[in-house]
Amino acid sequence: MAIDECKDIENGLENLEQPFLENAKIVDSEDEELISKENGSIGMVLLSTCVAVCGSFEFGSCVGYSAPTQAEIRNDLNLTLAQYSIFGSIITIGAMIGAITSGRIADFIGRKGAMRMSAIFCITGWLAVYFSMGTLTLDVGRFLTGFGIGIFSYVVPVFIAEIAPKDLRGGLTTINQLMIVCGASVAYLLGTVISWRNLALTGILPCTFLLVGLFFIPESPRWLAKVGLEKEFEVALRKLRGKDADISLEAAEIQAYVDTLQSLPKARILDLFGSKYIRSVIIGIGLMVFQQFIGINGIGFYASQTFESAGLKNSNIGTIAYAIVQVPITVVGAFLMDRSGRRPLLMVSATGTFIGCFMTGASFYLKGNGILLEWVPILAVSGVLVYISAFSIGMGAVPWVIMSEIFPIHVKSAAGSLVVLVNWLGAWAVSFTFSFLMAWSATGTFMLYAGFCVLTILFVAKVVPETKGKTLEEIQAIINS
Repeated sequence: MAIDECKDIENGLENLEQPFLENAKIVDSEDEELISKENGSIGMVLLSTCVAVCGSFEFGSCVGYSAPTQAEIRNDLNLTLAQYSIFGSIITIGAMIGAITSGRIADFIGRKGAMRMSAIFCITGWLAVYFSMGTLTLDVGRFLTGFGIGIFSYVVPVFIAEIAPKDLRGGLTTINQLMIVCGASVAYLLGTVISWRNLALTGILPCTFLLVGLFFIPESPRWLAKVGLEKEFEVALRKLRGKDADISLEAAEIQAYVDTLQSLPKARILDLFGSKYIRSVIIGIGLMVFQQFIGINGIGFYASQTFESAGLKNSNIGTIAYAIVQVPITVVGAFLMDRSGRRPLLMVSATGTFIGCFMTGASFYLKGNGILLEWVPILAVSGVLVYISAFSIGMGAVPWVIMSEIFPIHVKSAAGSLVVLVNWLGAWAVSFTFSFLMAWSATGTFMLYAGFCVLTILFVAKVVPETKGKTLEEIQAIINS
């Protein structure tokens, strides 16, 4: 799902930094003592991470809102299918605009400023949804929350990656993805027991915690170094590493990284379509297209509608099961990422989503032909659960990891903008058309997604390289060979 887009930034930053930091590193007898001090004073890092991932939880709350509320909103506000489809999908338009502009916003007003701005947009959007009496304020509110989470999708993982010590960066950035899934799952669960207006109010809580928490944590030292605030840079780094830590080595590494990055040529999006980068572009965009067109945003946004259409007497049961499954499977996927490799995980994941789509499509076929009607709801729920489990274990996060690995350092920013644009456009197309496709043919809808799952397997097998355990230079050599 598009909620996984933030993975490109967190992994990209880690990959960006390592070549320069390793070159700049001075190995001496004090290294072990330095690491020990850093590990012994991570309290501020953990606090800063906890504050930042309130934005990740908010991201999940926003994208999970429409799944349990569809029937109630349509009944209360007398919305047509087309009107609710616009409401459900317009969040992706806002998120697309937010994500595209987030880099400039975060560079201009800082990481904390960008998170503060994002929280304000989300709060405004939730209040508009809560007080809405018609489609206009409902859609405006949904759009504003989309813009807010579009900024969160970039700035939260960037902030975490920039404040964390190297040995903790991987684990802390994983919390970002986990909190997105937790936010969506909590929205699914709460939506089964409270009204849609009250569910909108719960979306304000993570933003409130974030706004308060920002007063107690430092700005990103790397951003401060980048904008030339040297005194503030040292103060922030000292807060993060502890008052007794020797920060001279890390400060020198950060400054060397910033200087090197600023010396690299600036790339434009049009430059990506030259022969030098076109294969990387095909791989990156291809993975994003298939990630969306296997149907994740349609199935995720309208899960309760799918269960209801399949004849499940209480669609909340299916929605709750959907919410519970996501979190542990996401943890398993993070564990397998660097153990099984990218390609095997993608192919297993795509195969699982095919099986899930086929099972769900078959359930609607049986229902339409009056065959084994007592098994139809069970088969539909099982198919959706298989689908989301398979997606969460690979197709959700791995495409973003690969995207961060296949582009050279100086084109990552332009490539990231292009890939985010494609991803959110795909998310909008799928979430907007899902209800219309289901009205046309539920069986046909899921078989269409199953067909894209098959194409995903073929694409990965023929085009996508294995990047596990390879340096950026080795990956470029493989792609260009």
